[in-house]
Amino acid sequence: MKPYIVCHMMSSLDGHALTDGWDRTFKKAAGELYEQLAQTFQFDAWICGRVTMQEIAHDEGYPAGLATSPIPRTHHFAQRDAKQYAIAIDPHGKVGWKTSQALDSHIVEVLTEAVSDDYLAYLQSIGVSYLFAGKTEIDLHQVVEILANELGTKRLIVEGGPHVSGSFVNAGLVDEVSVLVLPLIDGRGEHPASFEVSERAWRQPAHLKLASAEVQEGGAVWLRYRL
Repeated sequence: MKPYIVCHMMSSLDGHALTDGWDRTFKKAAGELYEQLAQTFQFDAWICGRVTMQEIAHDEGYPAGLATSPIPRTHHFAQRDAKQYAIAIDPHGKVGWKTSQALDSHIVEVLTEAVSDDYLAYLQSIGVSYLFAGKTEIDLHQVVEILANELGTKRLIVEGGPHVSGSFVNAGLVDEVSVLVLPLIDGRGEHPASFEVSERAWRQPAHLKLASAEVQEGGAVWLRYRL
């Protein structure tokens, strides 16, 4: 069965999701509240895009020349009994992980078959799991199905960035949308919104039903919607 999928975002009052340029103290407090609320969903897997994961990994690249022969494009699960999984949407294999753990979660890379053999060899060498979900582009329906069937994922929380969150909503995979709206106006018009989908991929608006609205300490508002 498909996991219950929650898209959990944090944004300014004018809908911007990237925190660079925000006051450091404000950003830290907002991030702590965001994570505190995320834990209430009791998820067994969380998923982010490449850019976010590179920040978490403190990415410094990975060594070349590790593959001594072609590596089959088949799923590789180094651990199947983790309490929690960190799922990285990384189509071409760029995140330079240093270990197989991210924020106390076992890492699973989501790749396309266009990834290099060196990257696969590197992931194997540090005990990172990976799966394939497309030849050149990621099919999120495949991702969700594989996570459920192979790892038993029951509750998946999508934590961005904006393009990953937008893609999950656009694919019709999200059961619930959670947005922490902060008492801040960003004002950068070209900055990404909380949910971004390319014109080519966009299907139609996602209509939501308000489930709850709670004022948080400091003036933020936590909004929860269901499709």
